[in-house]
Amino acid sequence: MGTFKKLFQQTFVYGLATVLPRMLNVIMVPLYTHVLPKEEYGEVSIIFAYFVFFNVILAYGMETAFFRFYNKMKNSKEVLSTSGWSIVATSILFFTAAFLAQDFIAEMANIPVKYIQLVIWILLLDALVIIPFTWLRAAEKPMRFAIIKIINVCINLGLNIFFLLFLKDLAVEDSVFQSIYIPDFEISYIFISNLVASAATLLMMLPFYFKIDFSFNTKLWKSMLSYAFPVLIAGLAFSVNEVFDRIMLDYLLPQDIARAEIGAYAACYKLALFMTLFATAFRLGIEPFFFSHAENKNAPETYAVITKYFVVFGSFILVAVIVFIDILKELLIQNSTYWDAMHIVPLILLANLFLGIYHNLSVWYKITDRTRFGGYISVVGALFTLTLNIILIPYISYTGSAIATLVAYGVMMLLSYFYGRKYYPIPYNLKKIGGYLVLSVLFSVFSFYVFRGNYFVGISLLIVFLGTVYVSERKQLIKILQS
Repeated sequence: MGTFKKLFQQTFVYGLATVLPRMLNVIMVPLYTHVLPKEEYGEVSIIFAYFVFFNVILAYGMETAFFRFYNKMKNSKEVLSTSGWSIVATSILFFTAAFLAQDFIAEMANIPVKYIQLVIWILLLDALVIIPFTWLRAAEKPMRFAIIKIINVCINLGLNIFFLLFLKDLAVEDSVFQSIYIPDFEISYIFISNLVASAATLLMMLPFYFKIDFSFNTKLWKSMLSYAFPVLIAGLAFSVNEVFDRIMLDYLLPQDIARAEIGAYAACYKLALFMTLFATAFRLGIEPFFFSHAENKNAPETYAVITKYFVVFGSFILVAVIVFIDILKELLIQNSTYWDAMHIVPLILLANLFLGIYHNLSVWYKITDRTRFGGYISVVGALFTLTLNIILIPYISYTGSAIATLVAYGVMMLLSYFYGRKYYPIPYNLKKIGGYLVLSVLFSVFSFYVFRGNYFVGISLLIVFLGTVYVSERKQLIKILQS
């Protein structure tokens, strides 16, 4: 049980580092939907979608490669310096090329150049902290990781609130605030806030660069790139699954309604945040654990238990969010013009649960150095996403995007399970995992489509689900809690 105790402790701290900042980030949803009309929020959502793509490109799988080689090689300092300077060099090359091509990029993406300039700076600053943050995780320094992440979002959030809510009233004649206030500048203020937060984060992480030497092992670098390339392909495919629907909606819907539709879709998509937070926090805690325990003879059994409990907690979150969906809607999206897209929330919640299960199942190709399978599976998912979006968007708009996301993540989850059985068999308790998953989906369907707003029925279903889990798992749960 000591192994599980350490896992849960790290998952809690990484969860704090992920959940608390993103919970603070949630405040931006009612802020943006209050200040911005749907069209402008749609434009912001499209820009953030491009952020996701370029963050993946600038990391090019080096984060995962770092974990593998840091634990595998005796000289971990070489891994540190080689990966660190690699990211620095490629980030500077990107920055230079992007600034030279900024007008072309703006025209292709149909985004004003003034936003493109801010985005390029933010991407550079964020890329330069990839390896420092990865090193904190590998060195098991979760508290420092958490504190810096939280400071980043607090700065971002604070500046967003200041610029969007208070600056206009403070910008009276002869006031110092008048010099920084520009009417109809809200979108720029959002990205300026992000830029300042990213710069502050890099300043906090600068000591990392003073710790590493200037050595660069070319042979090691090539090996890391070879390991990382499939991860890059997988990351790009994941980006397609996660955010490319916004970009496709922008191109496939009539221009007079596209960005308003994207704004509503992006806002309601945020209501699936609780599932995303849980899955992300769990993944951050579990990834170093998977690598560090790969040689343990009981590793497959341990991985099976971890996956089962991930499904238990994820299924509970699915039912709980669906039961209280209308309360969450009122809290997070107070502007009722955005509520047109509420029907996509159950689909996105279930899709993100499938994605979280996929991340747990994907341990087999990471610890057996078969990362190319991650790329293959993600590309298949991306193909489903692209194909279904192209087919469905012209007929059912963003509902087609939600369906495509659910199908893509479901296919990826199943493919990872079936390939994993061949290359690294793990004794998953499919009866229990499938039972919890089916029960949570059924309860969610009844709560949302039949008894929506009836909290007596909804809460009763939630209690029945928890009671079922307790009866089935009480012996193992007691052991874990006692540890």
